[in-house]
Amino acid sequence: MSADKPRDTRAELVSPAGNLQKLKVAVAFGADAVYLSGKSLSLRAQSENFTPEQMAEGIVHAHANAARAFVLLNVFPHNENLEQIREQVSYISKLKPDAFVISDIGAFEIARENAPDVPIHISTQANVTNWRSARFWERLGASRIILARELTLKEIAEIASRTTMQVEIFVHGAMCMAYSGRCFMSKHFVGRDANLGDCAQPCRWAYKIVEETRPHDPLDIEATPKGTLIFSSRDLCMIDHIPEILSSGVNALKIEGRMKTAYYVGIVTRAYRQSLDANYSGYEGDPARVDDLRKTSNRDFTTGFYLGEMRAGLTPAGGARRRSTHSFLGLITATEANMARVEVRARIDRGHTLECVQPDGNDFQFVVDSLLDETTQPLEAALPNQTVLLPGLKAAAFSLLRKEERQL
Repeated sequence: MSADKPRDTRAELVSPAGNLQKLKVAVAFGADAVYLSGKSLSLRAQSENFTPEQMAEGIVHAHANAARAFVLLNVFPHNENLEQIREQVSYISKLKPDAFVISDIGAFEIARENAPDVPIHISTQANVTNWRSARFWERLGASRIILARELTLKEIAEIASRTTMQVEIFVHGAMCMAYSGRCFMSKHFVGRDANLGDCAQPCRWAYKIVEETRPHDPLDIEATPKGTLIFSSRDLCMIDHIPEILSSGVNALKIEGRMKTAYYVGIVTRAYRQSLDANYSGYEGDPARVDDLRKTSNRDFTTGFYLGEMRAGLTPAGGARRRSTHSFLGLITATEANMARVEVRARIDRGHTLECVQPDGNDFQFVVDSLLDETTQPLEAALPNQTVLLPGLKAAAFSLLRKEERQL
């Protein structure tokens, strides 16, 4: 079992792994660690997640590539969930994960009793916002605290200075309008409990306000005729503030997005990998990294609470999902016999110019001169969910194919 790294090493980049393929993409694009879960007991039940066999393969793959794997058990369990947690802890511990990520103190006790050698990281859903809470978890034996998003870097620095635990914070991705994700809107509207991992994301829906006695006369506050996204936050993006983050004493930078695409995972992981490496090498930030982040789907960016002023962007204009400037067309799963094998995500036409995004940053454009199906029969176009061959394309496994689109 690998122990948590000491505090004086470089900060760890932790990326989302919503399924086995995304895990491999995250590792290829530079993640130091990935976080994943089984089919239940985590706060992203709608993600594809991992079967027991896939989890075993994913952990082995991460370790074989010098990355770590953290397994989420961060639901807030009811009585009927406790035995299931015990069974999962006992089974998963045999797969040698590098940590469990837990929110609930009952689940914490179960993990300590049934897998005492597996480190425990305290989830952001535990809402730790002060150093005394951090010390409480430290006394219980936690090795890392994933702090609530509602903190400034100054507050984070004080927490880090008053505990010997490792400190992890989110630096990129979607934010919830509820306090660190502990939300009841989904349960209220559609009976899906966000705190058991089944959030319907009602904060992303459009709303109108009505006066109680005039239900057919909505007030005119909407940003569009369909309503206002008043509950929908912009996405967190701290890539321009890596030096300040590291100066606060954090040990790990976390990317949100287990339900995002493999393309998102690769692009965002690489951007933060490059920024971290550049910081440690003494180079300044590169605006091209932010530009690359905008080539993924987003709700525009905010620095949230970290810089001292509330900038979470809870506004109709800021919270609307913005279309990416680029379309994700396919994932290269292997290169064999001078051909790239591609899993198609969006239509690819022969004759089109595409961009190949490689994990090492050596991206290039090329024209699709030839397109073959798996039996090597020629195609004029490839459709989503097909696997096709691109003759003459030399690229690393897990490279991403994209095409620039006209901006909306």
